[in-house]
Amino acid sequence: MLRCLVALLVAGGIPLAAQESKPQQQPDQKQGELKRERRPQPTRNNDTEKPPEEDESVAHTKFAFNPLQSEKDVRVGNYYFKQRNYRAAFGRYRDATQWNDANSDAWLHLAEAAERTKDLDIAKQAYGKYLALEPEAKNAPEIKKKLDKLK
Repeated sequence: MLRCLVALLVAGGIPLAAQESKPQQQPDQKQGELKRERRPQPTRNNDTEKPPEEDESVAHTKFAFNPLQSEKDVRVGNYYFKQRNYRAAFGRYRDATQWNDANSDAWLHLAEAAERTKDLDIAKQAYGKYLALEPEAKNAPEIKKKLDKLK
């Protein structure tokens, strides 16, 4: 019997607590309506308005001489090449050549990745650039044979 009495008291106290937590209504508001404040809208002058800045995630990278970034792209490209993801490796090697045009390793790896992706025109150009940078390399005769085979 005591348990029922306690339960009724607790159940009866819940609606009272809910009524106390309701916000006070303003005298000019009707029941069920909430007063909304209007924010002032900014004025726009279409003649002087500048276009929004381009999204940086889709913007093209501006390349400048950066040999450290070039070496990093070669290392990442080597990782992708070992994973047999030749498209990703090709992109990294291409970026490496744009960061540092004199990076002969990047040109050699770019040519190999281009061969694997069946992009033979870029492979020819990359092998030619590699031979121009490293004419006395140990693998120069092999590269010349590959270049002759591609032509």
